[in-house]
Amino acid sequence: MDSEITVIGAGVIGLAIAEKISQEHNNIFLIEKNPTFGQETSSRNSEVIHAGIYYPRGSLKSRLCVEGKYLLYDYCNKFDIPSNKCGKLIVATSEEEIPVIEGIRETAAGNGVDLSMMERDQIAEMEPEVFALKALWSPTTGIVDSHSLMKRFETNILNNGGQIVYSSEVTGIKKLEKGYEVSILNPDKTKYSFTTGTLINSAGLTSDRIAEMAGLIDGNLKILFCKGEYFRINPPKNRLINRLIYPVPHHNMEGIGIHVTIDMTGGVKLGPDVTYLDSNDYDYRVNPSKQEAFWMTARKFLPFLEFDDLAPEMAGIRPKIQKPDDPIRDFYIMEESKRGYKGFINLIGMESPGLTSCLAIANYVSKLIRD
Repeated sequence: MDSEITVIGAGVIGLAIAEKISQEHNNIFLIEKNPTFGQETSSRNSEVIHAGIYYPRGSLKSRLCVEGKYLLYDYCNKFDIPSNKCGKLIVATSEEEIPVIEGIRETAAGNGVDLSMMERDQIAEMEPEVFALKALWSPTTGIVDSHSLMKRFETNILNNGGQIVYSSEVTGIKKLEKGYEVSILNPDKTKYSFTTGTLINSAGLTSDRIAEMAGLIDGNLKILFCKGEYFRINPPKNRLINRLIYPVPHHNMEGIGIHVTIDMTGGVKLGPDVTYLDSNDYDYRVNPSKQEAFWMTARKFLPFLEFDDLAPEMAGIRPKIQKPDDPIRDFYIMEESKRGYKGFINLIGMESPGLTSCLAIANYVSKLIRD
């Protein structure tokens, strides 16, 4: 075999997996179609380190998020990656929302996450400019500089002897008696094929297509592009917020509402919203006409906000396998021997909390390889 293990996709999860397995195995390839790492979902998100609050008890999202946040904070400390355990308030702005956040607290407790219920005077002490009747306080929520994190993963992979090939798109996968033959298209439009013993599909927005190339066709794992847009809060109003502020989430967790996110440079943005795209096009445009909807939503808990305090920021796309209005779907992480594809590991539907969970996911995949 040309490679012992190959990872397809150099987003934050693929990088974390490649770093982990390059510590334990020799001759590791990481293949990425873009010119560098993290050019899609991993660089177009809120950069939040989630606590593990909302996800169903026992789900991979719950387990890997709770485990992953501690691993991620420790990793950031070890490698001097900018992060901030700033905490988060989930706010109830009406009497009807108070039972909802009480239910969220119970769900979080079932996941091993303790949240404190804050009264109005306590909220005012923490965030004087935020309006809420009650709020849940999550002290383990934070933010991370995702680019610095991915750069460290890349450096460690190379230092461990792994090989990273950018600007190389996978165009075909052939199942062999042992292992797989992978065909790629190089930047000069020449084609190249190599063999690998184990193949890990961490291709994010195109992970379903990679699985189909190998012959694993499953309509239940079809990726739906779900766009989220962001607007920034312009100075000087951005200085009025010190923590993450979240509204009550959507009932089926399609999204967790237009929330307030701070970043490592002092910037503050609102978003993302939830828009399923009709086709899987990489549409990263921000629609300026959405500014009023963002403003109207956010001023429920940010009463100081004026319409002109907002400006378009960016957009990202979630790789969802959950259809609109369907119940929440879990991560799909599976070694596919039961379907006749020994040594093929699928990671599909790796949306939030994928960033938070990346190191825990890497450990999980490493165990799948060993088993």
